[in-house]
Amino acid sequence: MDLETLKIFEAVAAELSVTRAAARLGRAPSNVTTRIQQLEAELGAELFIRLGKRITLSTAGQRFLTYAQRLLALEDEARQAVGGSAGGSLRIGSMESTAASRLPAPLAAFNRAHPAVRIEVSTGPTGPLVEQVRDGRLDGAFVALPAELEDAASLAEMGLQSAPVWEESLLLLLPPADAGATAPAELRTRTLAAFKPGCTYRALAEDRLGIVAGSEWRVQELGSYHAMMAAVAAGSCVTLLPRSVLDVSRVADDLATLAMGSVTTHLLWRSGYETPAFQAFAGQFLGEA
Repeated sequence: MDLETLKIFEAVAAELSVTRAAARLGRAPSNVTTRIQQLEAELGAELFIRLGKRITLSTAGQRFLTYAQRLLALEDEARQAVGGSAGGSLRIGSMESTAASRLPAPLAAFNRAHPAVRIEVSTGPTGPLVEQVRDGRLDGAFVALPAELEDAASLAEMGLQSAPVWEESLLLLLPPADAGATAPAELRTRTLAAFKPGCTYRALAEDRLGIVAGSEWRVQELGSYHAMMAAVAAGSCVTLLPRSVLDVSRVADDLATLAMGSVTTHLLWRSGYETPAFQAFAGQFLGEA
């Protein structure tokens, strides 16, 4: 097993197509197929399930992908540390809300200042982002920390540290039928639109609305704020989101909101992680914290 083979495996796993992965890597499809077969033989496991011309990751392939990504990330980190220049890649994770409303300007500024750095941005709920920073798949992430991780000591036990970057005002977006509500207890709607478990905003909404097992509330899981706002406009649910997301979204005029406090967005990274690219990127925010 070598790093080049891991890169080939990662490309095939991302594309789920040998042909597309070969084009992306500038290799012949037959070469890619051979390298994957050699890797499977070396590991003694089938990494892909082949159904005619279609392929999907097997259970073993899904597990191995995590390790492959960590090894490739460590290689990039080592190159940056030894090279001493802000080149290589910068892998940043972010909550959907932050990516939509806060990141475009600082990412563009960083790209202008450091054009040699390849920027990779991925989004997801706080829980998975924390784990991806912790195991090295991400250099850093913008997250709303859950209560149990808000103190520095708890983060330090996980090998992590953070700095506050933005304070977000939270709003509960209401459907037209609840436009006159002045408190959560007055809501007639009993469905919350939210991301999957692991999202801090979802946890906050469930706590502040009293959503527990056996209550009359139910949660409709959606994959984007656009879908959530559309569901609210359709009258089927309420949703909790930062004011900054509403400010950059086109929302129907008849949708009212309730103030639901605030939450801090933190930049999270591994303790001692000091690659030039990440230090240059984090410097844009740490001076403002």
